[in-house]
Amino acid sequence: MKKLLLLIVIYLAFISLGLPDALLGSAWPAMFDFLNVPVDYAGIISMIVAAGTVISSLFSGSLIQKFGEAKVTTISVFLTAIALLGFSYSYNFLFLCLLGIPLGLGAGSVDSALNNYVAIHYQAKHMNWLHSFWGVGAAIGPMIMAGYLAKGISWSRGYNTIAWIQIGLVVLLIISLPLWDRKREPDDPEQKGNSDNLFTLLKTIPGLKQALLIFFCYCTIEATFGLWGASFLVFEKGYAADQAARLVSLYYVGITAGRMLSGFLTNYFTNRKLVYLGQAVIAIGLGLLFMPYETLLLPGFLIVGLGCAPIFPSLLHETPVNFGEKYSQKIMGMQMASAYVGITLMPFLFGKISTLTGYSSLVAFLGIFLLLMTILTIALNQKTGKRIT
Repeated sequence: MKKLLLLIVIYLAFISLGLPDALLGSAWPAMFDFLNVPVDYAGIISMIVAAGTVISSLFSGSLIQKFGEAKVTTISVFLTAIALLGFSYSYNFLFLCLLGIPLGLGAGSVDSALNNYVAIHYQAKHMNWLHSFWGVGAAIGPMIMAGYLAKGISWSRGYNTIAWIQIGLVVLLIISLPLWDRKREPDDPEQKGNSDNLFTLLKTIPGLKQALLIFFCYCTIEATFGLWGASFLVFEKGYAADQAARLVSLYYVGITAGRMLSGFLTNYFTNRKLVYLGQAVIAIGLGLLFMPYETLLLPGFLIVGLGCAPIFPSLLHETPVNFGEKYSQKIMGMQMASAYVGITLMPFLFGKISTLTGYSSLVAFLGIFLLLMTILTIALNQKTGKRIT
C-alpha cells in the first residue's frame, strides 16, 4: 500500500511539472503585444527557463544524494509555484525573465530523480503512464489559459490559477513526506561506482553520445512545436489566439492519451520498437500540417502529439538497460540536461529563423530534427544491442 501511495504522489508531482510547460506558448500571442516586445521574445523566456533546468539536472545527483528525493521534489515544486505566482503579477518583460530562473531550477532535479527511480523500480508501463500525467498538466495549462482568453480576461489570471494549483500540490507533497522514508546506504557499491565524472562517462560508455543527441533532438521537436504552434496558427493560418491555444492544448492531449495507450502497448512492443513507432507517427502528423488544407490542422496537431507520446518515456526507461544501473542516475541527469539544452536553444533559434522565413518553416524545421533523431536512434541501438543488464 505504501508503494502504491508513493507512486500516486509521484504521478501528481509530474502533473505539477507539466502545468507550466505549455503555458507560455499558449499565452504568448496575447502577451507579447501587452508587454510591448517583439513576438520572438518568447524564445528568450523559454531559453532562460530551460537553462535553469539544465543546471539543476547536471547537479541533481549530488543534490538527491544529500537531501533525498522527497525534499528535492517538494522544494522544486515550491520554486515553480512561487515563480508562476510572480508571472501573474508581472507586467514587465525583464521581470518575467528573472522569474524564469527559479521556474527552470525547480524542474531539473525532480525530473531526473523521479525518472531514474521509476526506471529502476517500475515496469515500462508505469514510466509511460507517469509521463502521461505530465501530459495531463501540460494539457490543463493551455485549457485554463484559453478559457480566460476567450472571456477577454487577462493572461495573468491564467498564470495565477496555475500557481495556486501548484501550491496545493506542494501542500500534498509535504503531507506525504513520511512515504518517502527510504534508507540510504552511503557504502552501497552501486553508489561507489558513481565516482566517475561526467566527461569520463561520455568517453568510455558506448552509445552515450548518441543517447544525449537523441534527447536533444526529441526535445527540440516537442518544445519548438509546443512554443510556436500557436503562433504558426495565428500568423500563418489566421486563427484567433484562443482558438490557437485550444489546438495547442489538443497537441498535449495527444501526448497524454498516447502515453496512456503506450503503457498498454508495452505488453506487446519493446521500448525500442515504441520509439520507432512514435517517430513514424510524428512524420505522418507533420505531413498533414504541410498539406494546404485547413481541415487537416486539427488531426495534424493531435497526431504529432500521439507520435511524441512514447518516445521520451521509452528512452528514459531504457537507460538502466542501455548503460547499467550503476551509472543510471548520473546518466539520467546528463540525458535530462541534454534534453533541456535542446529546449533552451532550439525554440529560441526557430524564433529568430521565423523573423526571416515566417512561421511556415516550422514543419520543415521539425522534419529535419526528426530525421536526425531517427538516424541516431538506429546508431544507439546498434551500439547497445548486446547489452541486456
